[in-house]
Amino acid sequence: MSDETLTRVLETFGAAWNRHDIDGLMACMHDRCVFEGVGGSEVYGTRYEGMDAVRKAFESAWLTIPDAQWRNPKIWVKGDQGVMESTFTGTAADGAHIEANMVDLIVFRDGKILRKNAFRKNRPPIQAKA
Repeated sequence: MSDETLTRVLETFGAAWNRHDIDGLMACMHDRCVFEGVGGSEVYGTRYEGMDAVRKAFESAWLTIPDAQWRNPKIWVKGDQGVMESTFTGTAADGAHIEANMVDLIVFRDGKILRKNAFRKNRPPIQAKA
């Protein structure tokens, strides 16, 4: 696949995140996909493997932060690897506002996302004013 084609895959993927479109996200993922989340007890965060596990993990982002958005995307692709940089924003259940830069390191296979490895700045949420 060309770098241009894979860049479009990441653009489609990012737009699906902001629409909260789980089917759109999963259409971008390889059948043997892996998602490594920003948090967890392991050195790689928490790892989700396979379509069902990744789907549930992606959906949980919208359950915990219903207005989640990934803004100002910047995308780079070279060969079978890509980078998607963005600013994550949202409101937690307690009303605190979250805004932090993040980056996804991507590995492609067969024109789809095989691995999404997410990193986000550890910025404390801004507490809602009473």
